[in-house]
Amino acid sequence: MANGPGCACPRCGAPRASGPECPRCGVIYAKARARAAPSPAPSGPGTSLPDPGAAGLALGMPARARWSGELDGARRELWIRAVAPPAALLLALALVSSGPGHALLRTFLSMWIHELGHAVTAWLCGHGAFPGPWRTPISSGRLPLVVIAVSGALAALAWRGWRSGRRAILAAGAAGLGVQLVCTLLPATTARALITFGGDAGCMVIGAALVATIWADPEGPLGRGSLRWGFLVIGAAALVDALHGWVRAWRDPGELPLGEIEGVGLSDASTLMQVHRWSASALSGRYVALGLACLAALGATYAVMLARARGAVAAERRAA
Repeated sequence: MANGPGCACPRCGAPRASGPECPRCGVIYAKARARAAPSPAPSGPGTSLPDPGAAGLALGMPARARWSGELDGARRELWIRAVAPPAALLLALALVSSGPGHALLRTFLSMWIHELGHAVTAWLCGHGAFPGPWRTPISSGRLPLVVIAVSGALAALAWRGWRSGRRAILAAGAAGLGVQLVCTLLPATTARALITFGGDAGCMVIGAALVATIWADPEGPLGRGSLRWGFLVIGAAALVDALHGWVRAWRDPGELPLGEIEGVGLSDASTLMQVHRWSASALSGRYVALGLACLAALGATYAVMLARARGAVAAERRAA
């Protein structure tokens, strides 16, 4: 493809790829609208072109309105980024605080993220795992194939972020490789304790990550459809459900989820306390600290994304 103005992405200016999507910013070329260049000045001396707007006003016709689609889109995105995350978290808290709502969220949303948390932690530690409803089978020892597959997937993620210029994806892949290295080198007993802890810990970490997808580029893969809205609901339910339960246990040790689950065995809390000798205060304190860290990370991201959305609205206003 020849180089030229028409061969650049109309959004970020990167060289246009052969596919329908820009590899750098994720915009769809067919949907992106390049800003119209200003009309050339009249070539002849003393010549001028008629102003259609002035002519229309002289004839009593209303002035033609400017195209405001991009400004309206920026305002809508600002509203989404400002209102949707806190509204989803507050709605999840209201449901978790009620008996029927808690059962609904736990069964259809947060339970699956809890089991995925066990599985992801096991994969990072080199164990095989398959998340299922209410139970995640985990291999007794580390599997070299799992270590290779996870490291390859994280390296591919970092490579894609580097190639596309998306620093967030690059950082996620690099951080994942670092975490995998640490987890793979852990002693077997410590790794098993971490995998058990990873259930509700994964609820909080993965839940916060899913909530953060609401701030994805509206023209990107998550923003074009309804994926980010579904992820927002699932993530808010998982984060709030896990954190709410452990805050209650931190305030009152009688609320600790101890006991045995039929067909599964000891609960995660009982396993960590009876098998791995964690104290009740350490158990609830670590979960609460992790949950508050997730909320703090979401709060910081919220402030940054809100500022960017406001800047986009201001830029569209100046362009209009």
